[in-house]
Amino acid sequence: MDVVKVPGDRKDHQVFVYALSTCGWCKRTKKFLKDNKVHHEYVDVDMAGPEDRKKIESDLRKWNCHAYPAVLVDGKRLIIGFKADEIKEALGLR
Repeated sequence: MDVVKVPGDRKDHQVFVYALSTCGWCKRTKKFLKDNKVHHEYVDVDMAGPEDRKKIESDLRKWNCHAYPAVLVDGKRLIIGFKADEIKEALGLR
C-alpha cells in the first residue's frame, strides 16, 4: 500500500487519513493538516491495488464508514468528512 507520510512539527497524535485522489474535501483535509503542521499519513484509496483496497475497505467497515475523507486519530476516533472544528478538537489545535 502506498502510504504517504507528511512531516510536521505536531506529533502529539497519530493521524491517518483515508482519502480519494479526486475528492475536493479530501484535498482540503490534507491541506488543513499540512497547514497546521500536523504530522500525518494518508492513503488515496482509489490509487491502491485491489488487495490493498479490500483491506482498507474492511478496516473502514469496522467503523461503519463508507465515505471520504476519513481521519483516524490515535486509532480511537474516526472523523468522517472535512470537519475542521472536530479535527482541531481531536488534535488539541487552537
